[in-house]
Formats: sequence, structure tokens, C-alpha cells
Amino acid sequence: MFNKVVTNQTKTMILLMVVFTTVILIFGGLVYFSIVNFSHQRFYELLKIRTATIVQIEKSKKQLDLPENHILNGLNDEELPMEKDYVFAVPADTNFTQISREVKIPDTFFKNIVKKGEDNYNDTEFYYIGQSFRFHDKEYIAIASAKNHYVVYYLGFLKKTLITCIILSLFFSMIFSFYLSKTLFKPILKITGKVKQISSENLHLRLEPHPDNKELNELVDTFNTMLTRIETSFETQNHLIGNVSHELRTPLTSIMGEADVALSIGRTAEEYKETLEIILDEAEKLDKKIKALLMIAQTGFNGKIQKIDQIRMDQLLWDVIETSRKIDSRNNIYLDISMLPDNPKKLKVQGNEQLLHLAVANIISNGCKYSNFQQVKVSLGATDTDVYIIIKDLGIGIPESEMNKIYDPFFRASNTRNYEGYGIGLPLARNIVRMHNGELIVSSHENQGTTVQLRFPTMYSRPKVKVPS
Repeated sequence: MFNKVVTNQTKTMILLMVVFTTVILIFGGLVYFSIVNFSHQRFYELLKIRTATIVQIEKSKKQLDLPENHILNGLNDEELPMEKDYVFAVPADTNFTQISREVKIPDTFFKNIVKKGEDNYNDTEFYYIGQSFRFHDKEYIAIASAKNHYVVYYLGFLKKTLITCIILSLFFSMIFSFYLSKTLFKPILKITGKVKQISSENLHLRLEPHPDNKELNELVDTFNTMLTRIETSFETQNHLIGNVSHELRTPLTSIMGEADVALSIGRTAEEYKETLEIILDEAEKLDKKIKALLMIAQTGFNGKIQKIDQIRMDQLLWDVIETSRKIDSRNNIYLDISMLPDNPKKLKVQGNEQLLHLAVANIISNGCKYSNFQQVKVSLGATDTDVYIIIKDLGIGIPESEMNKIYDPFFRASNTRNYEGYGIGLPLARNIVRMHNGELIVSSHENQGTTVQLRFPTMYSRPKVKVPS
């Protein structure tokens, strides 16, 4: 339930706060306990010096006569806070019960001093350090004790200071975590908002790349590529629905009409033959249109992968031109190689050779046909990232008012009535170019000719392309 309610941005903010809090607490604890340990060690060193002084003073006496309370007067004016110094003669039975009761120090402390020669002890306020020594063949214990004001007062102040700093650090870490998580997720939220605006009515919209964010740009590129595939499929389906019924109804109506007339009354063999020829001609037209529909459907991005090759675009163009001349000797094609790069590797693209051949051949064929077989100029060039093919003819061109319909399947411009065709060459070519992560741009003026520019990314500038079957 928590995962469903809390957003990833909130989770990130909480995670950052937990990390910052843990780091702050660890470092605060290390600072505090390091200073506490240092103060203890330092104070014990001072007490050890005092104990050594007591031993030297007692050994300098001719006779060691201990008072009953065993408490020494101040050794000098530089005493430690609430310092008390003791010297005890070690009992013959090493029983320190009475002494322990008098000075309120555990008897184990005395026994450890006798056993080890030196020991230390502390209670809630006082610190003790003891040392054993011999004087006139008799064993004694010297003890120095004092109150550690540093631990009691200064460390208390340090504790309050650290707690205050930790609280302030947590407050600022919360602000920083919120700002950082918001900054990290801002591009993603922006992408999400943009994606929500995209629908079937505006599939042309694309996500904008984010500078200095390689990972996010890969996501943006992937999503934009997916939108291109969806847009192509969607446009293809929309146009097919609107045009297929009309294009298929015409030959079917003609076939049914001829058959109906032939069956209405008796006919001679010659008339039946003429009717069958008309039906056959219309059926062939219908067959060609159905094949064209299938070809367009094959470029509709259904996710299947065909064979991918490394293709030299100059070799592909030579093959297309040679094939075009074999199909119709009137085709007059001139290949301009003046813009070829020095490095032939720049002409290599990834793709399906048959589909690319089909796309380029369709455009060149249209240029030859609609220019009444005048010369069609084909230019090939390349940059470090892209390969360019420019096909220019001096034909009838396309009326400006009809340019927005040129990619509709079966659409033919109003000035093409005298030319054979079905209106599927350009839509098919654009689908194939898009499948190869390329771009097709058409510029045309009526009675002045048409220029088609094809752009394909080189195989070194883009990941491997997936060409649907």
C-alpha cells in the first residue's frame, strides 16, 4: 500500500535524508566519543604524574609516618579540581576491606594495584589512579584522585552543541534532499507531462532532448523513435481506410458491371471475348492495387526484424540506376559524385538492402516518368553522421495546394492524369526511410520540377536499425 501511495520522488527524498542522517550521526558520534576518550586519557596522565610525585615525596622522607585518615595535604599550589591524595601501607594479609570502607573505593582497586603495580578507576565524578612502591622493605600504595571538570562540564556543553548541530543538519539535509530530488525528477516530470499531451490527434509531437543528460536523452530518443513508428502506422491505417474502399471499388464495379451486361442478354463469342478482356484488365488493376496495399502494410512497423546489412549507398545507387535503365531504356539518369567523401566508410548505413533499393528506385522512377524522361540528376554526399541522396527532376512538379497530401496512399496530384500510376510510391518510400531512422523531404513547384532529399544516419552514428517485415 505504501509503494502505491508514495511517489518515487518522495522515496528518493526519504532515502537521501536517511543517508544524510546516518552520516551526520556517525560523524557526530565519532567526534564525541573521540573527545571523551581523549579527555579520559589526558586526565589519567595528569593523575599518573601526581601519583609519581607523591611516591617521590614519600620516598624522600627519612621515615614514613602515615596519618590515620591516610589523606595527604596538597602537594603544591597547582592541584587538580577537588584533588585528594592517599598513601596506604599494604596490610600483611592484603585485606583492604577497612581501607575501602573508609575512602569509599572498591577493594579490588587496591588488590589490582598490588598485583599489577598500577591501576586506575573512576566513578560518576572522580577519577583515581594508584601505584605501589616499597620504602624501607615495606610496601605502600600511593593514590591520586580528582574530579574531571572537563568531562562533567565541557563534555556536557559539547554534547548539547553536537545535538544542536545534528538537528540543524537534519533540517538543512531535509531541504537539500527535497531540492535535489525535485531537480533529479524535474526532467522526468517534464517528459511525463509532454507524453500526456500526445494523442492520436497530435502524433507529430516529439520530446525535446535534455543537454548534459546522456541517460535521459537515450530514453527521449527511444521514445521519439517509437512515436515515429506509431505515427507512420497510424497514418498508414487512416489513409488506407479512407482510400482503399474507393480504389478497390472502382475495378470491382467495372468487373461486376461488365459481367452483369454480358449475362443480361445473349452475346456473340466476339462480344464475350471483349467483355472478358475488360474484366481481365480490371482484375489485373485490382491485383496490382492489392499488391501495393500489401507492400505498404509490410512497412507498417509490426515489430518483426528482417535481415540487416552494412550497405554502401554508392553501390546501391549504381545498382538502382542500372536496374532502372534495364526496365526502361528511356530513363535518363545522371549520378553526381562530386560530393563523395574521401573516406568510403562514411557511405555505409545499416538497413535492409531490398527495402532501400525499392524506396530509392520508386523516387527515381517517378522523377523519370513525370519529367517525360528528361535527365534526372542524382547527387550523393556524406558527413560524419549522415548520408544524403538528392534526386532532382525538371518535370511537371506538384501543385502547392496538394503538397500536404503527397504521402496519402493512392493520392495522385491533379496534373498526373496522363501518367500511369497508383499513388503508392512516395508513401512507401517515406515509410522505408523512416524505418531506417532517416528523413525524406520533398520540395516541388508546378511545371518547374521536384527535388527529393533522403537522409540516412551512417552505421557509426546510430545503433543498429530494426526493419519490420
